[in-house]
Parts: sequence; C-alpha cells; structure tokens
Amino acid sequence: MVVALILSGGTGRRMGTDIPKQYIKVGGRSVISWCMERLATHPEIDAIQIVAEKMWRDTIGECMECKGSSQNNVKLSNKFKGFSDPGENRQLSILHGLEDIREYASDSDYVLIHDAARPMLPAQQITDCLTAVTGHDGVIPVLPMKDTVYLSKDGKTITSLLNRSQIYAGQAPELFVLGKYYEANKTMTLENIMQINGSTEPAVMAGMDIAMIPGDERNFKITTMADLERFREIVGEGSFDSDEGMGTT
Repeated sequence: MVVALILSGGTGRRMGTDIPKQYIKVGGRSVISWCMERLATHPEIDAIQIVAEKMWRDTIGECMECKGSSQNNVKLSNKFKGFSDPGENRQLSILHGLEDIREYASDSDYVLIHDAARPMLPAQQITDCLTAVTGHDGVIPVLPMKDTVYLSKDGKTITSLLNRSQIYAGQAPELFVLGKYYEANKTMTLENIMQINGSTEPAVMAGMDIAMIPGDERNFKITTMADLERFREIVGEGSFDSDEGMGTT
C-alpha cells in the first residue's frame, strides 16, 4: 500500500493573507484541491491522509466532492482515509499523520509526504519516486544548485566556499518505508524534532538509506504572493491539465 500524507496545517503567515495559502481559490478551486487531485488520480496511490485544522475540514470535504479538471473527472474522496491534527511544527504534524496511518497500514507499506501548497505535482514525479524506492528506505527528489554557494557562520561575511556540485535542494513528495520512518521520528526528542525543517532529515539522522532522484522545477511550493501569481498564470493559460512540459530536470 502507498499512502499519501498531505500536509495542510500551515497558517500561511509569511504571505500575509486572510486565510492559509492552501485554501485560496485559483481557477475557481482551492489550491489544495489541485494537489489532492494529482494524488487521488494516480493509479499507484492507494490512500490519502490529510493533516488539517478542524476549522478547514469542511472546506477540504467540499474539494473532495468536485469533479476535478477536465482531464481528471474523478471523485477525490474515493481514496480519502481521514484527517490528522497539526502539530507545533511541520515535523510534528507528520508524526501525527504517521500515527494515524499506522492504524490501517502496515510498517512495510510506504508513505508519500507532500505539501498542500505544492499544487503542480507531476504524475511522473510520483511514479519516479515509487520506482526508485526499490532497494532503499526512501526517496527524495532534488534539484541541483545553479548559483555559487557560500557558507557564512555569522550571516554577515563569507566564511568559506561550498562545492555546489555536491549540494542539492530537496523537494516534495518524499517517500519512505512507513515503519522505519515512523521509528526515526518517534525516537527523536521533542527538542530535536522542533528543529527539523525537511521531512528527510529524521530519516538521514536515523541512518536510513535514502535515494535521490531528479526533481522538477515546476513543482514549486506557494510561499509568497509571487508564487501564487505564478500559479494563477499557469492555471489561466490552461497548461496545468496535463503533465506536458513538466518533465524532470
């Protein structure tokens, strides 16, 4: 079984909007509904668990009943299993989701973690994750660094140069063997888990074998108003109904 865990507990404070970014409507639909559709319509995703505040669950429920885009006329609720409560930070939200998922999935199953604010997830990226995980404990899509990278210990002056050919930016979705990833998170102290920024960090810290695959630059996260406008333009152009032009880089 492959369970998609959608993280939708964020408040979107950085954007300064009245509602969290994942519930803003683009093309007549909430951002999260575009993300849900991509996961629900993928043939290898068996179940969906969503981390969300209780006040937004009715909104998400309405998204599940919509037919989706013109090329994906499906009922998004078909694979939905349940909601999980958000934690104090992203990683605690993940832990809550993992605990709920383990009530209906086995430790040998897989969990695919994705952000509700990443609506442009290509179906091929999901497939690539599931293909690459064979023989590994997990998979993360990454993008190479294009610019020169510097290290600064004080944030004011350059301490040293870094080899950009050895540095990568992680993306979502991230795929893990459920049981091993749960234990990697469960054994962390609260202090440590509060310092986690990326989903793969606990896996690496626990010594899990994580494979890297090429990411996709169009699978961006809506973090700023500029990101939101970029997504609006893509939806307005009608170029989001298929994976055409969304190959990995």
